Amino acid sequence: MTDLLYQRVQASLGRLKLARIPDCLDRLAEDAAKHNWTYLDFLDRVLEAEVSARHERDVAMKTKLAHLPFLKTLDEFDFTFQPSIQERQIRELATLRFVAHGENVLLLGPPGVGKTHLAIALGVAAIAQSISVYFLTVGDLLDMLHRDAKEDRLTHRLAALCKPKLLILDEMGYFPLDRLAAQFLFQLVSRRYLKGSIILTSNKSYGEWGDIFADQVLAAAILDRLLHVSTTVNIRGQSYRLREKRKAGVFHELNEPPKEG
Repeated sequence: MTDLLYQRVQASLGRLKLARIPDCLDRLAEDAAKHNWTYLDFLDRVLEAEVSARHERDVAMKTKLAHLPFLKTLDEFDFTFQPSIQERQIRELATLRFVAHGENVLLLGPPGVGKTHLAIALGVAAIAQSISVYFLTVGDLLDMLHRDAKEDRLTHRLAALCKPKLLILDEMGYFPLDRLAAQFLFQLVSRRYLKGSIILTSNKSYGEWGDIFADQVLAAAILDRLLHVSTTVNIRGQSYRLREKRKAGVFHELNEPPKEG
């Protein structure tokens, strides 16, 4: 390749905003000559490099915008420690078909059993498929709503939370919801109904949701829309976070007094 031709190719790549190809062009050209690639083979490898780079940038951007508190995958989840969870069901959810159909996933169980890990892992899987994700704890949502109410920005907040294809609401049930929060959540669930999926984690059974909300009628209406097209995963078991402490004998269940030695 002559210097003039090489410069023209590099300039064209720049104008087309093909950012990865200039970095790998020399190596691919050498490999093409060494292995006698056809023109089509060479073009395929060049385009594959650019597509891969764009996907990496897209995943990095969507991961940043998702505001995940940490990154976890399903491969890091210890299904043997939580036999109440059907791994097959979770792997099926990880195909993200539920997002394509605007369905919801509700992960219920006591603290520490892996609800947030599973929610984030499904979020990470969604981002890998170029699906927009946003993570928010219900506690943070309550803080946002009261700030937004003072600044008359509730409509803006509602619109923003309707944009991601997958919204993760973590820790429902740890804080009571006043009427403002209950009304906002009803509007949010209603607007996303069959359009955008929600993954919600809660330490409360559905029968206890009336205690979370200041308005029993709104609680029933929210549950009605959430559950209409949804998958519920009930997790029963011990806390991941305390298992090592328990093994070491430095932690006992709250309802189990330590044995006298």
